[in-house]
Amino acid sequence: MPRGRPRKTPEAAAAPAAPKKARDNGATLGFEAQLFLAADKLRKNLEPSDYKHVALGLIFLKHISVAFEAKHAALLAEEASLAEDSDEYLAENIFWVPPAARWSALQAQARQPEIGKRIDEAMAALEAANPQLKGVLPKDYSRPALDTVMLGELIDLISGIATGAPGEAAKDLLGRVYEYFLGGFAGSEGKRGGEFYTPRSVVQTMVEMLEPYQGRVYDPCCGSGGMFVQSEKFVESHGGRLGDIAIYGQESNYTTWRLAKMNLAVRGIDADIRWNNEGSFHKDELRDLRFDTILANPPFNISDWGGERLREDDRWAYGAPPVGNANYAWLQHIAWHLAPRGRAGVVLANGSMSSGQNGEDAIRRAMVEADVVDCMVALPGQLFYSTQIPACLWFLARNKNPGGGLRDRRGEVLFIDARKLGALVDRTRREFSDEDIRRIADTYHAWRGQPEAGAYADVPGFCKAASLDEIRAHNHVLTPGRYVGAADVEDDEVPFEERFAALKARLDSQFEESDQMIEAIQKSLASIEHAR
Repeated sequence: MPRGRPRKTPEAAAAPAAPKKARDNGATLGFEAQLFLAADKLRKNLEPSDYKHVALGLIFLKHISVAFEAKHAALLAEEASLAEDSDEYLAENIFWVPPAARWSALQAQARQPEIGKRIDEAMAALEAANPQLKGVLPKDYSRPALDTVMLGELIDLISGIATGAPGEAAKDLLGRVYEYFLGGFAGSEGKRGGEFYTPRSVVQTMVEMLEPYQGRVYDPCCGSGGMFVQSEKFVESHGGRLGDIAIYGQESNYTTWRLAKMNLAVRGIDADIRWNNEGSFHKDELRDLRFDTILANPPFNISDWGGERLREDDRWAYGAPPVGNANYAWLQHIAWHLAPRGRAGVVLANGSMSSGQNGEDAIRRAMVEADVVDCMVALPGQLFYSTQIPACLWFLARNKNPGGGLRDRRGEVLFIDARKLGALVDRTRREFSDEDIRRIADTYHAWRGQPEAGAYADVPGFCKAASLDEIRAHNHVLTPGRYVGAADVEDDEVPFEERFAALKARLDSQFEESDQMIEAIQKSLASIEHAR
């Protein structure tokens, strides 16, 4: 991949990126949503979980064709003999697309009854020409359940994406569409969708807090790869280069692993993503590696993780996790994989912060006393597709006194209560705004002592830097609400005492009105009885 962009200064890195201008190809706000709705209408009675692979596979094929055709045109202009040399493409990390697999060929046959078979052949040819795609692409478009008319209409719809845009702009747009479709299908699938997709605003919050500028980034349950995409976006938006971070992951669901491979390929991201059906606990593919940044959204409260077969595992440095809940197995697996100065962000169910069942409180106490817990963030409800249960973010650090101008944080944990942040984007789901994400990340950075973030100060109702003694006083429960207290001033800037007095006065007045109404009713009833 091309390299050479200078890295920005820390002060520049802390500044928010300038908003992108709308492109001339119609990619204004809502373009992806309109496209998704149009594509969703075509699926008719096909289940979203099935149609997802149909649509995403075709978007992927269109994306790599756009990249290939742009390079193909450039080589034709330079020297025609080079245009069909696959090495010319592979040297620039562009997939070689055989003639039969090129989008223009499929588009020309979109209305033919054999279009499903043609797509399958194109996918097979693409895998044969690019070993890194082996076993990744869907190849069941010719099955009877798929309506060929629908396939043709979907090809026509996708053909319109990025029409007329220059090469890089077209690739970027297709990447955006792919990402939006992943989220759209996750919403359509509900609980099942949460198994492969973490909402973008949650991932952005974790990435902005951890700032993975360089080094190894790992996700032991990587789903469709959203953590990696946002990490690469962070690096590029702060003056780094694609490839400054080395990406590693593991996924136990084969179908989801294929989605991750395609998602990263769409973005041009090189990664070592492993699959096996035993999962990270029982077959840790990367056991000997340690990582600078770990980002993970493990399945919440999973009970059938096979913990009874791992009672003596080296990873359980703080105590063997209960066989009926994998939350503390995930936390310890992740802590075990941290490099000497590594940090991790983990999404878990709220119960992980306070549970006292099956020895979880003892493990939590051991982790706190070992000073591996860095920050806890309470999240609002309705952020996730898979559950309406509120979740939290755990941030772990191998070394809380790393030097380099940062503050010595040993003996402290930062608590952030973000339950009041975010806004509903529909009836069932909430998202953090860019301002919400910046507020959470800046608070964490200031507490760490990053100069560009300014001085840290506790904010009642929002954040508190608590000592180990304070945490011990709460029996090592890590729920932020126990530490941050109540806000002194609400958004209207009226002090709590004044608001309380006003509410009490209003309540007294309502009680008085109620007494008067009761008295009037009793008099009316008495007069009716007397009249009888």
